[in-house]
Amino acid sequence: MRRPSTTTRRTAATASAALALALGATACGGSPTGPASGGELSGQTVTVTGVWTGSEQKNFKKVLDAFTEKTGAKTVFVPSGDNVSTFVGSKIEGGNAPDVVMVPQVGVLQQFVKEGWLLPLSEQTTQSAGSTLAPVWRNYGTVDGAYYGLYFKAAHKSTVWYAPEAFTQAGVNEPKSYADMLKAGRTLADSGRPAFAIAGEDGWTLTDWFENIYLSQAGPEKYDQLAQHRIKWTDESVVRALTTLGELFKDKQLVAGGAQSALGTDFPTSVAQVFGPEPKAGMVYEGDFVGGVAKDQFGRKLGTDAKFFPFPAVDGGKAPVVSGGDAAVVLKDGKNSKAGMKLVEFLSGSEAAEVWARAGGFLSPNKEVGIASYGDEITRGTADSLIAAGDSIRFDMSDQAPAAFGGTKGAGEWKLLQDFLRDPSDPQGTAAKLEAEAAKAYGN
Repeated sequence: MRRPSTTTRRTAATASAALALALGATACGGSPTGPASGGELSGQTVTVTGVWTGSEQKNFKKVLDAFTEKTGAKTVFVPSGDNVSTFVGSKIEGGNAPDVVMVPQVGVLQQFVKEGWLLPLSEQTTQSAGSTLAPVWRNYGTVDGAYYGLYFKAAHKSTVWYAPEAFTQAGVNEPKSYADMLKAGRTLADSGRPAFAIAGEDGWTLTDWFENIYLSQAGPEKYDQLAQHRIKWTDESVVRALTTLGELFKDKQLVAGGAQSALGTDFPTSVAQVFGPEPKAGMVYEGDFVGGVAKDQFGRKLGTDAKFFPFPAVDGGKAPVVSGGDAAVVLKDGKNSKAGMKLVEFLSGSEAAEVWARAGGFLSPNKEVGIASYGDEITRGTADSLIAAGDSIRFDMSDQAPAAFGGTKGAGEWKLLQDFLRDPSDPQGTAAKLEAEAAKAYGN
């Protein structure tokens, strides 16, 4: 989740002990045994790496178990932590590469291709994606005309989640504009609960705040230009979006516990601050996957105890629709890349996606996934709108950037927006620092 993680992006904070796991030893298995006989891959093992933790990891293992049941292959899942590129690079260097990686960033996928780490996906997967995915999703998985990344899990990253009881107590309704959202937030604070839980410890959540504001304020054409670094981060449109974001960051009524507390809050904790047993905020902005955490970890009933409204339009612009996603890629150096290719073929069909859809906390970009597979009305509506948006969706900007700028903990955009949360007094200075880092990472 990634971001994220998605999310998407992705719940950050994999324990450091998990990072040290060897790929074949005590890693988390999707299917530790598998069928004794009978499948085309019986006796083989596929190792999969991804950023997912908690309920996301648990539910993905159900997908891996379905693959085991179908093919006989055992599976092992190894959590990578947020820095997928660093983790995978170290495993390749150590001769212990996974077979399949669930990549949460377009920029990282492109980097893997540039490094020569990936195999193009099979003809079967390419054909399947051609008929089931909107062109925008296929394009993000294609580099230099070859198809390397199958987008399996999508994130709708323009959703603001809230506790209905907090809204009722404060007497506020779902806002229709960004200005109304901040006004509602201050009313929430006056009634005893600060507006937003912000996961400032995870820099990717801050990039998502910026991207929604920027897309709505500056429009899709500028968004695409900035995503490709065809305009500089010192552009007036960037300074304007940072100024808008800074108004939120500096207001203690709007940020639960203030900036310092937010900088010590990771994504799962931000959801707990709204939907956990001791609520400290009325709203949390992040992707649709917030609903999965609220439901699985805190027993909230979606549509009753946990609701969302679309990220509202900023300064008269259009309401933004930002998405993210995780793409399955096959590594050349994996010990069983042929079986890994079979796993990706399985992921390209609707059956695999429907397994996770039934478990919850999941959206698929696959048009053939039955809408009834999603377990509640809220998720069905979100999935429907994701598919209906087609090519009008804009992919998470930081996920399109080189990892050094848009996807590395403690560096690049993540760190600079954390610094900005700490002190939002100089949007122009922050824009200049962002441009300096972007120029280094993009090489222009």
